[in-house]
Amino acid sequence: MQVSLAVRALLAATALSLAAGCSMAPDYRPPETAAPATYKEVAGWIAAAPMDAAPRAAWWETFGDPVLDDLERRAETASPTLAAALARYDQARAIARDARSDLFPRIDVGGDVSRTRASGNGLGGSGVPRTYTGITLGGTLDYEIDLWGRIRNGVSAARADADAGGADLAAARLSLQASLADAYFRLRGLDAEEALLRQTVEAFGRAYELTSTRHEGGIASGIDVNRAQSVLASARAQISAVAQERAAVEHEIAALVGAVASNFSIPAEVKPLQPPQPPMTGAPSELLQRRPDIAAAERRMFAANARIGVARAAWFPSLSLGLSGGVATTRGDLFSTPSTFWGLGPLSSVLTLFDGGRRRAQVALSRADYDEQAAGYRETVLGAFRQVEDAIAANRYLATQGDDQRDAAAAAGRTRDLAMTRYRDGASDYLEVVTAQTDALAAERAAISIQAQRMRAHVALVRALGGGLGDGAQGS
Repeated sequence: MQVSLAVRALLAATALSLAAGCSMAPDYRPPETAAPATYKEVAGWIAAAPMDAAPRAAWWETFGDPVLDDLERRAETASPTLAAALARYDQARAIARDARSDLFPRIDVGGDVSRTRASGNGLGGSGVPRTYTGITLGGTLDYEIDLWGRIRNGVSAARADADAGGADLAAARLSLQASLADAYFRLRGLDAEEALLRQTVEAFGRAYELTSTRHEGGIASGIDVNRAQSVLASARAQISAVAQERAAVEHEIAALVGAVASNFSIPAEVKPLQPPQPPMTGAPSELLQRRPDIAAAERRMFAANARIGVARAAWFPSLSLGLSGGVATTRGDLFSTPSTFWGLGPLSSVLTLFDGGRRRAQVALSRADYDEQAAGYRETVLGAFRQVEDAIAANRYLATQGDDQRDAAAAAGRTRDLAMTRYRDGASDYLEVVTAQTDALAAERAAISIQAQRMRAHVALVRALGGGLGDGAQGS
């Protein structure tokens, strides 16, 4: 009964101390970032506040490419980069749980058994040695009363760090997904270029045969034959260059999905490179809010603010309370009432009077850390707006550039066909054909390159907006 009363007294003191406790941390106010009301590069988009906890869909599925879908799933389960980020998040969560344990009393239990022979001639002895067995079972409870918020601010900081670790994991996942999609569309752009070059080699080969036949008939000169052979060999060489570049991209994708490059391959396939329509109405800032890097920067700033409270609390005395109890005997029943013992206390307080300026330096260090995190937060937000503006501009201007380049490629193709017809009819020499063929090939390759850039720009926009362009978005 006495032990029960002691425990009740300790719990009452603990509750009272927590209710009366204060925090030394400054009031937390995220810094102003001077975010714009609207985006400059497109009308109708507005700015808002972070919303990084919003769910993120499998945004790459909007491309409708089963191969890309499969690669993204493989990366999710096998990427070593993502596994490392997950391990760091688990570490941060474990640290937060460790810090939280300081909020509760520490209870230790133990026991010992000893066999002792006491001297009969010693102090209080009867002249006859005495041998006895001592048995002790008991426990202790130690608790620091958090009057100044040192422990609570430490827990808040650790939790914020864990939240930042979760945001880092989301950022790593988004970066992996976007990097994989970017590499995949570079690969498909190279597939399209290689297919174009193979078609071109066939066409150049027929042109070479024509010039050879005409040369044998005395109609064409040897110069024409050499020119035809030159453009044909050049086109073949470009196939090898594209193949080498494609192999490097394929190896890059293998590393992203956690596969060994030697055992990994993606079959070549020519697919339409047409990106989904980006949203041009609504509230894009609600998507920008989902950026995990902004969330991580904000949480680290909050943690730094809480650690100021931890450092400032060191200027005040610490107060701790102890409780011990158990049973002990050298004779008789161990669990009988006479064998019990307990103690409440000590109630101890420690205040450092002189430390050579250590506490002042720690407070200054924590404040400087907060200033650094606040500056990093502002930099992250401003960088996010810049990236969104860049991605919006790239999508808009590449769309116009793609239309113009397709027109240029079509016109160059007509010029090439007309030049070949004129050559067959004897109305021009082969230099005109070579020039037209070279221009047409360059224009067609440029058109393919721009379409691949458009796909990559769409991926960059998704990445800049924090993963996903939202539901019900309208395009133009």
